[in-house]
Amino acid sequence: VCLLSLLRQIRLPPEVNRILYIRNLPYKITAEEMYDIFGKYGPIRQIRVGNTPETRGTAYVVYEDIFDAKNACDHLSGFNVCNRYLVVLYYNANR
Repeated sequence: VCLLSLLRQIRLPPEVNRILYIRNLPYKITAEEMYDIFGKYGPIRQIRVGNTPETRGTAYVVYEDIFDAKNACDHLSGFNVCNRYLVVLYYNANR
């Protein structure tokens, strides 16, 4: 209980949210492979992998918890998947 109340007091930067936008993915990556990579950081609500010519190589990952999303973003940005370095960003509706 003490840890939970401590976590609620932590101030996160305003851009941090539960939705991550991932770029530079291998075109053939599957949602299952995405769950394997990103699921290590916490429960995931949804993953959407781009499958049109404009969205190939990108995905959205929605975490249940904002701290899990921050942890994944911190650890997986620059992560090498099939000789491609992931670009992991927080979702921004204005982008």
